[in-house]
Amino acid sequence: MAGHSHWARIKRQKGAADAKRGRMFSKLARAIISAARQGGGDPGANLKLRYAIEEARAENMPKDSIERALRRGTGQEEGSNFEEVTYEGYGRGGVAVLVEALTDNRHRTGPELKKIFERHGGNLGASGSVAWMFDRKAIFGVATGGIAEDRLLEVGLEAGAEDLEAVEGGGFLLRADPSAHHAVKEALERAEIPVESSEISYLPKTTVTIDASIARSVLNLMHELEESEDVQKAHANFEIPASVLEEIGET
Repeated sequence: MAGHSHWARIKRQKGAADAKRGRMFSKLARAIISAARQGGGDPGANLKLRYAIEEARAENMPKDSIERALRRGTGQEEGSNFEEVTYEGYGRGGVAVLVEALTDNRHRTGPELKKIFERHGGNLGASGSVAWMFDRKAIFGVATGGIAEDRLLEVGLEAGAEDLEAVEGGGFLLRADPSAHHAVKEALERAEIPVESSEISYLPKTTVTIDASIARSVLNLMHELEESEDVQKAHANFEIPASVLEEIGET
């Protein structure tokens, strides 16, 4: 979990800049378009679409933009046809990286991502080279806020969650199978348990601890991957000790 929580925290800090909002909304729109084209425009019958819309709303994407993406996904408006592609590779220090992309031209995206990996001392690998190191899970971040751990675990487990983990700095991460995402989220809301974040993500089964000499290049790789227009999310299995984060200025 450490690789996920470190990268998620750093992303939140870096993502505060308004300049990145347009790119983020573009990625969210692609997710909605792709989900609607695959499973139809009814969020009640299309779980992938429901999650994409919920994620867009959580990021304060304008309602008009969400509705426009839906119309494009259902063919009511003209738009590109995006294809889901997963890329796998390694960063420095043996860090495994899994990249989720939505692209309208994989012949453009693949070479671009290959260059990004190589620019930061890594390499793009073959399909299946690192995917086995990750599990796909629904993840909910809950602030400590006076909520008893036992109560949080009880509500989560009854709704289909698998386990609960305390995180460094306070709060908890509740994990579930992706199919239980909506049920767990609704259960937490009914119990008036404030959810700081919810997402479906790839979590590393094991992590690689990296030092300052490697951490900077790995973080630069992750930043550049997520800045790519075609990349939806990038996941990795690194762990960076707090002392190293402080040393490289990422605290």
